[in-house]
Amino acid sequence: MTRFGRAVVAHGQTFEVREYPVPDPAPHAMVLRQELAGICGTDLHMWQNGIQGEMALGHENVGIIEALGKEVTKDAVGNPLREGDRVIFQPGTPHGAYGFKTNPDVAPHFTGGFGEYMYLAYPDTCVLKTNLPSEVAVLTEPFTVGVHAVMRGRVQLGDTVVVQGSGAIGLVTLVCARMSGAAKIIVVGGPAKRLELARRMGADVTIDVEEIRTPEDRRELVLAETPQKGGAHVVFECAGFLSAIPEGLAYVRRDGAFVEVGNFVDMGPVSLNVNQLMMRRNMRVEAIWGSQGDHFIRGLPLLERNEYPFADMVSHVLPLEDIGKGFEALNGTYRLGDEVVIKIVVQGGE
Repeated sequence: MTRFGRAVVAHGQTFEVREYPVPDPAPHAMVLRQELAGICGTDLHMWQNGIQGEMALGHENVGIIEALGKEVTKDAVGNPLREGDRVIFQPGTPHGAYGFKTNPDVAPHFTGGFGEYMYLAYPDTCVLKTNLPSEVAVLTEPFTVGVHAVMRGRVQLGDTVVVQGSGAIGLVTLVCARMSGAAKIIVVGGPAKRLELARRMGADVTIDVEEIRTPEDRRELVLAETPQKGGAHVVFECAGFLSAIPEGLAYVRRDGAFVEVGNFVDMGPVSLNVNQLMMRRNMRVEAIWGSQGDHFIRGLPLLERNEYPFADMVSHVLPLEDIGKGFEALNGTYRLGDEVVIKIVVQGGE
């Protein structure tokens, strides 16, 4: 008997839950029963721009292996795989990306994370088995962004670091910077509940953008916390707002580094004074694009140590039919009802 499962289809700024037949896996593929899928800033920016056509979104996932193709026996590091194992996976592959595929009405349908099932069909998909609880495992993909960013930023022992943004990417970048030896970490973000969690995750100083309203005032506070008030060794822009870029560049000390992390979707150009903000600081400017398999292989064991309150990042778990409420909350006030949101995840099947 054919099984059916539900999946979210996005179009423009609307969402629809549809039912599709669940495919049997090809020899090189596997079917996951989805547990949780995170709403990423990339998903949000695409939605803000208006999604063209119909798309199966969702690329931050954890699931249980429902069925394995006969050729699939091990994960990316050689651990044996069996039905019933919990796994995470890298959404980007050399053959395509999960969570960004159009025409979801065409089989195999379950190519995005916002659904009850996920069909992993691309060759060379980096799949990793884990025993983490699902509410932590779902953070693997964003955690690898933090891994990638900090590796590119070349954080050294004793550095002073600024992280712009206190959402999921900002929080995991903060943790990775701390793991890499940063001596002092300043987080510029908000709302206050997010900053409270940032302090629990290792931030030494937090600056609330809802209280300190101007870039000039925030810069004064940031520089006061840096060596000789000269600026940070490394600044990570994780907020995803264009206005944060010139503001963050102004936080960097001479010979320091600025790493752009938050703009994975084209949100347009930004105006800045290259001479004043960049050249006169003799700075290094980096930008990352997604995460590679190596970042997953490096990052998952660090996440599995579970030494930080990662589970507390997941503030809200929504059913598939309420996914629109999650996007709306992340689009403005960062509040769902009266509660501040940190990381919103969508529940797959039971």
